[in-house]
Amino acid sequence: MNIEEKLQSLLPAERILTKLIDLVSYASDAGFYYLKPKAVVNPVSEEEIRNLFLFSLAHNIPLTFRTAGTSLSGQSITDGILVDLSKNWNSIRIEEQGAYVRVQPGITGGVVNAMLKKYARKIGPDPASINSAMIGGIISNNASGMCCGVSKNAYHTVKYIRFMLPDGKTFTTESQEDYIRFEQECPELAARLIQWRNEILADKLMYDLIRSKYKTKNTVGYAVNAFIDHERPLDIMARLMVGAEGTLGFISEAVFETVPDYPVKVTSLLCFADIQAACSAIEAITETGAETIELMDNASLRSVLHLKGIPELLAQLPPTGAALLIEYQGFTEEEVKQKTEDFYQRQSQIPLAIPAKFTNDPKEQAFLWKIRKGMFPSVGAIRKSGSTVILEDIAVPVLQLGNAILDLQALFSKYGYLEAIIFGHAKDGNIHFVVTQSFDTAAEVQRYDLFIREVVELVVGKYKGALKAEHGTGRNMAPFVETEWGPDIYRIMKSVKEVVDPALMLNPGVIINQDKEAHIRNLKDLPMVEEEVDKCMECGFCEYKCPSRNLTMTPRRRIVARREIARLKHTNEAEYKELLEQYQYEGLSTCAVDGLCAEACPVDINTGSLVKRLRNENHNKFANSIALAVSRNFGATEGIVKVAVSAATGINKVLGRNTLTKVTGAIKKVIPAVPLWSNQISPSSISKTRRQARETNGNQTVIYFPTCISRTMGGSTADKKNMTEVMVSLAMKRDIKLVLPDDINGTCCGQIFSSKGFPTAFEHTANNTISKLWKWSEEGKWPIVIDISSCTYTLKHCRPQLNAENKAKFDALNIIDSIDFISDYVLPGATIKKRMQNIVLHPVCTLQKTGQEDQFLKIAKQLSEEVTVPVNAGCCGMAGDRGFLFPELTKSATLPEATEVKSCNADGYYSSSKTCEMALSEATGKNYESIVYLLDECL
Repeated sequence: MNIEEKLQSLLPAERILTKLIDLVSYASDAGFYYLKPKAVVNPVSEEEIRNLFLFSLAHNIPLTFRTAGTSLSGQSITDGILVDLSKNWNSIRIEEQGAYVRVQPGITGGVVNAMLKKYARKIGPDPASINSAMIGGIISNNASGMCCGVSKNAYHTVKYIRFMLPDGKTFTTESQEDYIRFEQECPELAARLIQWRNEILADKLMYDLIRSKYKTKNTVGYAVNAFIDHERPLDIMARLMVGAEGTLGFISEAVFETVPDYPVKVTSLLCFADIQAACSAIEAITETGAETIELMDNASLRSVLHLKGIPELLAQLPPTGAALLIEYQGFTEEEVKQKTEDFYQRQSQIPLAIPAKFTNDPKEQAFLWKIRKGMFPSVGAIRKSGSTVILEDIAVPVLQLGNAILDLQALFSKYGYLEAIIFGHAKDGNIHFVVTQSFDTAAEVQRYDLFIREVVELVVGKYKGALKAEHGTGRNMAPFVETEWGPDIYRIMKSVKEVVDPALMLNPGVIINQDKEAHIRNLKDLPMVEEEVDKCMECGFCEYKCPSRNLTMTPRRRIVARREIARLKHTNEAEYKELLEQYQYEGLSTCAVDGLCAEACPVDINTGSLVKRLRNENHNKFANSIALAVSRNFGATEGIVKVAVSAATGINKVLGRNTLTKVTGAIKKVIPAVPLWSNQISPSSISKTRRQARETNGNQTVIYFPTCISRTMGGSTADKKNMTEVMVSLAMKRDIKLVLPDDINGTCCGQIFSSKGFPTAFEHTANNTISKLWKWSEEGKWPIVIDISSCTYTLKHCRPQLNAENKAKFDALNIIDSIDFISDYVLPGATIKKRMQNIVLHPVCTLQKTGQEDQFLKIAKQLSEEVTVPVNAGCCGMAGDRGFLFPELTKSATLPEATEVKSCNADGYYSSSKTCEMALSEATGKNYESIVYLLDECL
């Protein structure tokens, strides 16, 4: 059967993915299992979902729903049809001043919380992956986290659920009519739900077991507490959907009751002599009202020895030392102060090894949380190539937590997991353990199997705990659901699946699985490839940052595909060639190489660096020689570009504003390599600016390096001064001597060569430019300002490409961005004569990577009453020239931000990089320009 042709009767062809590169790159999620789907589909409506259910039944092909794919136990992979909800199901509506939020499954928890922030509210679940995890997964795994405990998890904070059953019937708990309709249209299911409820209520052992197990975190199996907590069939069914991991139906919408996002917080890292001492203090600290109590064993503390301050801390502790990171939160200083005072009154019950010290300094608090959050990635970063990281979570009674940890550590030693660490949410008796594991031999698979079976016996048999506290059952614990719950409750869970999904088409093998070895089936093969690839844990934390995520691939999918290429090279020559060919566009051409993925990556992988290297490997000697020739003769290249820009704008003036856009667009359809013209390009010249610069004077001297972009196409489309003229104007207003060198033409930061993978050309350009900067600045005497943030970043990070002589020069130079120039030279002591009412900012990737977003925002707030940074602000995908060569990339990358901005009615739109301003202007229909223009107007 040609599945693509069959699916085209349900969905447009562009929303059906069946290319080899699509199938292999979606075959992995954050877990350690691998299943290659037959097709990946992107539905946009409930009707399309309904048709997919019918298609699944008719053709006996399973369906699995997936949002972010950050689940750790293999919940979001399939060898059937993978239904990707991450692209089209992302609506959000704040209701009743933030008391409620209505969301679809494809929006991230981080975006939801960002939208709620102005109401001082947030959603209850707070998993560590919240910036990447999407609502669909948060509900379907019944996510919790560090602060939410049991009472604020997804199960308890979802007010209304709209869901579709496998037969296509849709219901919502928000409609009273649906309660009646559910019983009328699903009489057998409704009757069985009541029957199971009555059976549980009549059996004291079952009832008490359910009640006791849900007093702590538990996500093993189905949420059978629904049978106790609710009476009406629709409510029971809706709550069973929470934590069902997509095995019972499709959740299309949910309304969350939000919780307070407390503004006042104090934090402390409490140190103890050993893990038992730390655990003995948990109950007393909980009673003081601590919002968070995070446990770290000795191994986990030592795993972050590279962090500043940790070696000194450990030096004060005995070799067995452990820690609790605690935080008190509240609405007022007085409220939080009362809690800390209560802590000090109970110190006799808290056997500290070092006196407690609380801090409310945001930087110090961020560092303490960095310690806690850095443990999982620290193990991942140093693991052996070819091995995977397994992050499991369990829950045991708090009073037995210390003993359970000692027993778990004994199992680590028994099975050779010598690098294993333990940390977790101590207040809930919920701990995570991290081990690294290879599955490349039968012996390794057996080691894991024996280990996990002993963990099951330890947690369930000895401590009567939960095998999964918050990560969901998945494939890894499906064989052990009956072990935890016993035959009677497991029979009810199994019956729920069989009655709701009798054909067993929804995510088969997850939660209910009769195969007692399911946890060691379909394990990932992790061949050694490149350094970046080998480090990747495939967690998916990077994906929300990626500008090509909704067009082609994400960093994770690029890496998964690289692993598959390496595997196929030795096993299937035809598929190897096919995948390699598809990777050129999907993996390389449409990567913006912005490096933002590294900002979100737990192990600091910059997939952009990998792509640059792969691009270089694709270049032949001739291409490299041409690039080097261009770099050596960049002055001539600059001249040609100036002539071309002037000629093109002249044509537009004569024949109409959109003439060149239409012409280049038509040519591009035939010759894809032809760049698309943008009406945001305007001719620019620095001859006038150079004369003006000679007139500047003052006590401060700054060397001005206008980038090649500013020199060739940096003119304003609004008939204002060009970029270089504005910079000189600011200098004049603030009595700054701005020196514009005479031999600036032909000087470039080299970004164009770096991003395209021409390292030799980049090396030549960087060395040439640093030599000039050394001369212009009188051997480092004066700071050098660059007017485009991305160019500043490139030069400030070019040291590895420099020769020894220029490295010494580089180290003595003070290269600053226009944002630094404004903050440090222009604004101090300046008189703001005019302020805008409302402006919109686009912080470019560079500012995110350098941590200058707050600095950018601070500048803007001095110049406008209201400043808006779109929640969906991210990389525009322009990447220097990607927007000209692959306009589909910038169109896709800017769509979320542009949609948000189009609803704004602002006085101005500002950024700090010309090419990004061009992309945002094209996408929004607004005129984005550098913030230096705003400053010039306001001074």
